[in-house]
Amino acid sequence: MQDLDAQNSNGDVNLLEKNIQLLVDRLTDCRKENDVLRSELSSLQNILRNYKLPGTVGSTPMDAGGTPVGVLDYAEKVQVKQKLVMILQKIEMELRNNQAL
Repeated sequence: MQDLDAQNSNGDVNLLEKNIQLLVDRLTDCRKENDVLRSELSSLQNILRNYKLPGTVGSTPMDAGGTPVGVLDYAEKVQVKQKLVMILQKIEMELRNNQAL
């Protein structure tokens, strides 16, 4: 009877150790992926900081009527920047949600 209990206990311990190892491996993979995503987020933030909207720097091409081509008015520029910031915020929230797991 004790031999049967010992075998069951050993089997349970082995199963537990295997599951723990799987969890550790999964956590390691998640950390690596998280590092990659953080790097990508940082890169996107730098791009956003350095991004110049059309018509903000230098001369712009003119159409036949003398009107600048591709120039956004101030409200459109602000709207584009806000959308980019929202995208970055969503990415950052996703990173934080995945980190909590």
